[in-house]
Amino acid sequence: MASQLPYKPKQGEIPTDPGVYRFRDANGRVLYVGKAKNLRQRLSNYFAPLHTLHERTRRMVTTAASVEWTVVPTDVDSLQLEYQWIKEFDPPFNVRYRDDKSYPFMAITLADEAPRVMVTRNRRIRGAKYFGPYPKVWAVHDTIDLMIRVFPIRTCSDSSYKRAMQTGRPCFPGQIGKCGGPCSGRVTIEEHRAIVDDFIAFMQGGDERFTKELTAKMRAAAAAMDYEAAAVYRDRLQSIEAVLNKSALVLPEKADADLFGIAEDELSAAVHHFVIRGGRVRGVSSTTIDKELDISGGDLVGQIIERAYGDAAAADVPRRVLVPALPPDADELQQWLRDKRGKAVELAVAHRGQRAELMRTATLNAQQALLRHKTRRTSDYVARTQALTDLQEALGLDEAPLRIECFDISHLQGTNVVGSMVVFEDGLPRKDQYRSFSIAETTDDTDSIHQVLTRRLAHLDRPEEEPDVPAADPTADGVVVQTEPARRRRFAYPPQLLIVDGGKPQVDAAARALRETGHEEIPVVGIAKRLEEIWLPDDDFPVILPRSSEALYLVQRLRDEAHRFAITHQRKRRRRDIRTVLSEIPGLGEARIKALLRHFGSVTALRGATVEQIRELPGIGPKLAETVHAALRTGAGPEAAADARLAGGETDARGEEPGAEGSEPLEFDAVTAPQGVAPGGAVRSTADGVRAPEPSQ
Repeated sequence: MASQLPYKPKQGEIPTDPGVYRFRDANGRVLYVGKAKNLRQRLSNYFAPLHTLHERTRRMVTTAASVEWTVVPTDVDSLQLEYQWIKEFDPPFNVRYRDDKSYPFMAITLADEAPRVMVTRNRRIRGAKYFGPYPKVWAVHDTIDLMIRVFPIRTCSDSSYKRAMQTGRPCFPGQIGKCGGPCSGRVTIEEHRAIVDDFIAFMQGGDERFTKELTAKMRAAAAAMDYEAAAVYRDRLQSIEAVLNKSALVLPEKADADLFGIAEDELSAAVHHFVIRGGRVRGVSSTTIDKELDISGGDLVGQIIERAYGDAAAADVPRRVLVPALPPDADELQQWLRDKRGKAVELAVAHRGQRAELMRTATLNAQQALLRHKTRRTSDYVARTQALTDLQEALGLDEAPLRIECFDISHLQGTNVVGSMVVFEDGLPRKDQYRSFSIAETTDDTDSIHQVLTRRLAHLDRPEEEPDVPAADPTADGVVVQTEPARRRRFAYPPQLLIVDGGKPQVDAAARALRETGHEEIPVVGIAKRLEEIWLPDDDFPVILPRSSEALYLVQRLRDEAHRFAITHQRKRRRRDIRTVLSEIPGLGEARIKALLRHFGSVTALRGATVEQIRELPGIGPKLAETVHAALRTGAGPEAAADARLAGGETDARGEEPGAEGSEPLEFDAVTAPQGVAPGGAVRSTADGVRAPEPSQ
């Protein structure tokens, strides 16, 4: 591979002005669009020696055949031009919005003679005012049904409205009380327009004014003993309260803001968007993004904001945009938003208070959306088949790897080292065949990988189980003997592919274990988390799977599942350690141990508690508190630094309960099998410390 690109511009040829650049391939297709405050400084990063570039950046620049740029007067102009070019050319190496489904909106057709309220996914209706988006269509219909009780505006179609106005006969929705437009014969066009204005004012956050007005009218009607009118105002107030209850007050009443929660991994990201008007959540949407090049969190935020407001009207840009991290060009983005809105716009990070709490909620929703996006493909048989085929071709395997085993190592500052093995068959997890390994002594991760693989591969050479001997005499007349084939234990099935979490050092350690155990026929690869590279033994360069490859998503899920399972086992060992210490204290039973752990919440807090704090728990006297305090001080170890949430249901990095769906490991010294492996069967100990499930009788 050449160290320099043939189309690299000459020294001094690139200007130092702000601008936008495009990489093109040999056919003229735009591969990537980017902006820069200093074009020379930014483009020089792409033309550095190829071996120093990020793998995916190197793939982009080597695929390209030319680069061109356009100088603009200001940084704000570069934002606008970059957005226009990305929208026009749809470059494959830019951030791509994969799950860009259309959400339903509430629209008021202000350009009509008598505006109507409707549910639509079309955001290009001339002169329409939009509210939303809403997560479900029924949510929009429910809101409209409640709102027209307070603000009776037109809901009928244009054809029904024209027919009613020509004939003088109310439209059908008007006849049944579902349409309050002029076609119903109850209001004039001018009166209806005033009701529409009130409808819009309420949806934009003016609920306090209408609540006060209706309350005053209801009380006045009741004082005048006009109870029928008072009942009408009461019903309208109840409808307003119902609408407000559907959109809880999350920020101060006059706050208008858009909040973006983001969750990302190396290749994908999910964005959860809250539209807040008048302090209430008026709309919500979720979008999934594919990332091709290495991009920082701040740069991702910048591109999300550009896309969110690139075609937005002035009324759709709020006074405040809340994000998890500020982009590098925050000042330029803020000015760009201000130009669009015509008023000041604040681009800020939610650090504390109600904003931070709402940001945590949005981020949690984004994490769930990202998890759904990554696992959705596994439910599709065609996608799973394609993933296995892609993996076979990319790694040069003789056959599709129908059984894949993935290994990961987890530890706490070098202590409590454990390994995990997860099994996927035909692209789906086999949680009944997961295994956990306890590692007593190790020097580093590569040594741990070598130990775990050696112990796992040893089971491939174990003899098959002997078939049961029939009780009857095989020589007796009339007895037919059927000899069943020997049964192979699940742990003895050979995989078609081994995957280890790590780069070249971990793969070399795994390959050494295969050589030493005489199983070099089993292919092994490693996946490096940061760059998503696939490493093969004895190869100097990794295999880079395409971003859209089904194989990459399968390998990612295997790695993530192995990591989750290893952390689950490691955390349980930490919980067991502290419980063991407490159970050895005279006077502490299971109920008091649970109360202690639930009260203090973490290992750190429990070990750091004073005698007086321990005495605060019911049922623990001064003497017992002193005994507990002394025992914890004596038994404190490195795990005390871990904030392992012992009470209230600890969750792992993927947000799942430890041991969910039958993946909780039993605690054994060497290798453990998950619970629920063989319902009705027993667990027995083998000669080398492995405990495997007995077949059900």
